[in-house]
Amino acid sequence: MRPSPTHRHWDSSPVRAHQRRSLRVDPDSPTRLLRCAQRDRCRECGNPLEWFHRVRDRPVRLHPRELPVAEVPADYRWHVSSGLAHSAGDGSAWCRLAHSAVCPARDVGVVVPELTRLRRRLAVNTRRLIDAGIFTPSAPTDRSAHQPEDSCRPARPVVQILYVRYLAARPVDEIQCVAQTRQRDRCTLRMLSSEGPAGVRKLVPATAVQGQLALPSEAMALYDLSLLPYSEQLRWRMQRCPQHAAAPAAADLALTDWEPFDPLVHHEHVNPRLPDHVRRPRPDGDAWKAARR
Repeated sequence: MRPSPTHRHWDSSPVRAHQRRSLRVDPDSPTRLLRCAQRDRCRECGNPLEWFHRVRDRPVRLHPRELPVAEVPADYRWHVSSGLAHSAGDGSAWCRLAHSAVCPARDVGVVVPELTRLRRRLAVNTRRLIDAGIFTPSAPTDRSAHQPEDSCRPARPVVQILYVRYLAARPVDEIQCVAQTRQRDRCTLRMLSSEGPAGVRKLVPATAVQGQLALPSEAMALYDLSLLPYSEQLRWRMQRCPQHAAAPAAADLALTDWEPFDPLVHHEHVNPRLPDHVRRPRPDGDAWKAARR
């Protein structure tokens, strides 16, 4: 029996090749994300979660599965509508749950009996991931401990963009572009490059706003981008490399690392001193010193 040609099935029916289409972002969309739910893993426990945008606040991490309303207290219920997460029930028999309420790596002040079973299940999954070598828990941070004096690379620096202060999720030199490449992968370029313009580290007053509590320090260090052109600051705010900043049609594959900075909520990330930098020697250092005399 002669083998059938490659463009036909075993029953001689023709093979119809469907043209592959790419997902696109609507020009009127308020976000550049291709999907409203961005899958990720918790850095503290390793369990899967989904990122969702809120109406006027920073993104929230939700448990990836819906739960019956009878198993979740009313104060812990979330629902998703039109791609946005709302901290309330929608009247249906199912709801969503914030991951922080059941994260086994966090100490819960108030024990909720309805969520204890799910919390234990996630703790068992965390142990399995650790034993298999898939997940390595991050070292716990002691908020009461003082920051070492020789710390020159804060883990979560405060960055000022367009005169608004944000708390970054990672060091400045590790912030990565969130745009999608033609290979449908995330861009690997960093925001901070040796060729492009950079910001300035400076000390700014950390005085409390009228009506707020006093802050633990009078000054704080931040990475200021206010001296850069408006287009460059906007590129940082969108978290795109120069190549994808000029291509507005490219979608985003991840959420930006910026979180609105609140000095009272993020007081453990307030650094009261500038990092120590080693000055590079000038190639003609001796001649420059002689000319200064």
